[in-house]
Amino acid sequence: MKKRDAVVAALIGELTSWYFVLLFRSLAPRIIWFLPVVFPLLSVFCLWLAFLLGKKFLFVFQAAKFLLMGTLTTLVDLAILNVLILISGTAVGFSFSLFKGISFIFATCAKYFGDKLWVFEKKEMIGLAKEFSQFFLVTLGGLLINVSTASLLVNSVGPKFGFSLELWANFGAIVAAFTTVIWNFLGYKFIVFKK
Repeated sequence: MKKRDAVVAALIGELTSWYFVLLFRSLAPRIIWFLPVVFPLLSVFCLWLAFLLGKKFLFVFQAAKFLLMGTLTTLVDLAILNVLILISGTAVGFSFSLFKGISFIFATCAKYFGDKLWVFEKKEMIGLAKEFSQFFLVTLGGLLINVSTASLLVNSVGPKFGFSLELWANFGAIVAAFTTVIWNFLGYKFIVFKK
């Protein structure tokens, strides 16, 4: 495992921890403050384990890096979504679906470069237009899965467990992110960034 891999994993763990600290600060203020210490260490440790397994099965290490990059770009997605909700004052209906589509597209552009350069370590710049087109098509399928899942949870199911509309919107976005992980990983590995 390269030093860069550990640094990226620790950074993603730290950013993720602060997202959860901010999100759940009112629910468990005494418990959540350990997250900024635990998440970075846990991210690096899990990536190291995946690296060891990846010596025998390369896809394991790539999948771990893919999940970490997905976590980072999900944070970008959620940040943009929450800014749009804050600016508009609405977290449901057509506006939510539109905001979710916008945030997903921005996060996907960031994900392209993270996946290309870090996850699949494809440095070539030849055929960039074709590669980005393939990435976009795979991601378009992911967009449909992502927005449909989030919209179903937010607009049809509605808040449960005493969640506020904003917290439920974040829950819907997180569930949607998980539904697209397998689709995107397989599409990127075997179509876009194949070696």
